[in-house]
Amino acid sequence: MESVTDKVLRTIRSHGLGWVFSPANFSNIGSRSAVESALRRLKKEGVIRNIARGLYDYPRRDPELGILAPSLGRIVKALETRDAVRLQPSGAYAANLLGISNQMPMKLVFLTDGPMRKLQVGKRTIQLKHTSPKNMATAGRISGTVFQALRWLGKYNVDDNVIAVLNERLTSREKAQLLTDIKYAPVWIAQVIRDIAG
Repeated sequence: MESVTDKVLRTIRSHGLGWVFSPANFSNIGSRSAVESALRRLKKEGVIRNIARGLYDYPRRDPELGILAPSLGRIVKALETRDAVRLQPSGAYAANLLGISNQMPMKLVFLTDGPMRKLQVGKRTIQLKHTSPKNMATAGRISGTVFQALRWLGKYNVDDNVIAVLNERLTSREKAQLLTDIKYAPVWIAQVIRDIAG
């Protein structure tokens, strides 16, 4: 009969190298304590790595660079699963994702409908800021990221270059999504959206 540890390991391997997860990902396998015990065992054996409190990864290795840092996208997905919350990139990180800022901040800010908290993952700090339902209405959609990036830039810093970058970067489907969600944007951002997607 397959043990909880074997089932946990099989699940981890099925997701492949680079997967980020928490005990919540194994709730269908066994009790919380049994899962945590299995994760401790696999960590001790060097199969998985504990990257933050309650978060693990199945690390990718490079022959020259050694163990690689997990991707931010996978960390965010694992946090959403672990805490049963939604996360929305904001600030400089949202602008960087869209290519309208080259700045990749060491402190990444996400809006959330869950509690405020700070997380240290390697050298990076991830800050979760609780926000209003209106700000989370477009979470998980391209429009949410665009709205937050433009808000970070500010009304008077959105020029023709920013509009051109977004116009080129966004697909026609994403532009249609922006127009659908325009009702959630402040008036000045709504006008920028029309310039991009109109």
